[in-house]
Amino acid sequence: MSPSQVIVVATPVFLLLIAAEFAYGRWRGRNTYRLNDAINSMSLGVLSQVAAVLTRLFRVGIYTAVFSWVSVWHAPTFWGSPIGWLLALVFYDFCYYWLHRAGHEVALFWAAHVVHHQSQDYNLSTALRQTSSGALLGWVFYLPMAVAGVPPKLFGIVVLVDLLYQYWVHTEHVGKLGWFDRVFCSPSNHRVHHAVNDGYLDRNYGGILVVWDRLFGSFREEGEPCVYGTRAPLESWDPLWSNAEVYWGLAKDSWHARSWADKVRVWFKPPG
Repeated sequence: MSPSQVIVVATPVFLLLIAAEFAYGRWRGRNTYRLNDAINSMSLGVLSQVAAVLTRLFRVGIYTAVFSWVSVWHAPTFWGSPIGWLLALVFYDFCYYWLHRAGHEVALFWAAHVVHHQSQDYNLSTALRQTSSGALLGWVFYLPMAVAGVPPKLFGIVVLVDLLYQYWVHTEHVGKLGWFDRVFCSPSNHRVHHAVNDGYLDRNYGGILVVWDRLFGSFREEGEPCVYGTRAPLESWDPLWSNAEVYWGLAKDSWHARSWADKVRVWFKPPG
């Protein structure tokens, strides 16, 4: 079963947890949901899964080809052991950190990733708000795993584990967790990531581990209340425009740039 198929099977659980979070928030007098925003997030989730089906052969084919032709270490026994599985998961999370960081620091990757940040609410439905175009270039960051010899099947498993882990951190109803916050991506750490406060912008990229942020200088602890969304609000509930908005802006900037170097540079400069 592919990761996208597992996500489809897990969708009823996601929806049940969303309903539970909504009910809990209402009971606590702190509702974090708006109906139109939640529906838009779920619509973007459905669209991203359709895109995942259409691009699966492309993504899996490239990884498998690199693994078959270039990998430097074929060790099926090692990768089949618990230590191999754990190492593959940590390896994936490290690669994910750099993809995620590029998604905030390079305009072309931000054009794909911005979908996940457009909501001005922060709840479990936000976790379903995923890009439909990220797979077109995101695979580049995982090629080191193929070169190192991580089998495609194991790669698919750790992708799923990392993705499922990140669902629960999209909530305002879990406070700080002490030592856990210092090692792992937690609700507190990820709230900072989604915030547009000046002190929080472009921080806490880790998927499962936040130690990457501590190592590479992108960590910020939660302090002041978070303000969510993007610096330039989407102002639309259209899921297709959500995916296309930044690409369209970059295309216009590139068209109007005077030199050919600037026309290319537009796509690789920092967002904004």
